[in-house]
Amino acid sequence: MPHPGLLPPHYDEAGLAGVLPAVAASLGVRRYADSGLLDLPEARRAVVVLVDGLGYELIRRRGGHAPFLRSLLPAAYRITAGFPATTATSMGTFGTGLPPGSHGLLGYEVLVPGEDRLVNELSWEDGPDPLTWQPQETVFEVAEAAGVSVTRVGPGFFDGSGLTRAALRGGRFRAADTLADRVDATLEALRSSARGLVYLYWGELDKVGHVYGCQSWEWGDELEAIDAELGRLVRSVPSDTAVYVTADHGMVDAPHALRIDLAHDVELATGIRHVGGEPRALQLYCEAGAVADVAQTWTERVGERAWIRTRDEATRQGWFGPVSEVNRPRIGDLVVAMRDNFAIVDSRRARPQLLALLGLHGSLTPQESAVPLFHVPPRDNS
Repeated sequence: MPHPGLLPPHYDEAGLAGVLPAVAASLGVRRYADSGLLDLPEARRAVVVLVDGLGYELIRRRGGHAPFLRSLLPAAYRITAGFPATTATSMGTFGTGLPPGSHGLLGYEVLVPGEDRLVNELSWEDGPDPLTWQPQETVFEVAEAAGVSVTRVGPGFFDGSGLTRAALRGGRFRAADTLADRVDATLEALRSSARGLVYLYWGELDKVGHVYGCQSWEWGDELEAIDAELGRLVRSVPSDTAVYVTADHGMVDAPHALRIDLAHDVELATGIRHVGGEPRALQLYCEAGAVADVAQTWTERVGERAWIRTRDEATRQGWFGPVSEVNRPRIGDLVVAMRDNFAIVDSRRARPQLLALLGLHGSLTPQESAVPLFHVPPRDNS
């Protein structure tokens, strides 16, 4: 049985992987028809908004800042983002409709097999070729090939980035800065096609949560601004358009006083060659022959504050979904998912700006892994 507080990931209709395929099916894309996914109403056009960091538990607890979304909450789906609950991995899951073990975007920082180095799958700095690293078709590519006009709306620097090319390629890209501008660009894209799918990304809530914490007034203010624009979007879309709002992960506030820094803990750092993942979901790549000793040490020291699994154990327990042989070496020898609001950092290599962040995510707690799927059906689909 799962440990209390652990939310097992799902990679079907109960997970983020099921969202875009179900939306595509509702638009008539046959590839995803009769696949047992979410039962969404047929529509000629659809908008999918992804609000980075909008966890289900957060919107449930802080819904006073979001009267529009709160009105939709009773009918919203509570789905799981998957593991780790982090943007790079979730974007792969969302964009391909596949679990991390299949699409291969397995964490914030993961090992590049054969190169003895980590790659940051969010920034993609010095990263491998995105189409080689993640060769599976995206839902956007499938939908576009089926005759659905696909438009992706986000910040300009996303266009052609490594993560975008790996996880969200397909269709056309529209750059816009403010959320109001992105809503306007979304409405223009909808009106320009009789059968279309528009994806809108907004990342400021996650940024505010990282810096100030997800319990801060700053987070509440940002949620209020998002809620107002989402309400305007729903009121303004063509009558044959369905609107969906989801997220890539939630967040917890992790006080600095409760963290361990591996730079100052020789016992925990011994035997580890690379510290991958992130503070709430570490992936430890061990020196040759050191896995058992590292596992024992970490279990004795932090086993009550984290779920610690070997690569084989995490795979058998379905944390990453089915794992392909090519993607398997990217996973850490040990995977450490934090409980409660505990975190482990490594100041030997993390930038000071990252070490200063208060809001964190990545683990298997409901606060991080559960995300909402709000849905507003078409007003008229005749």
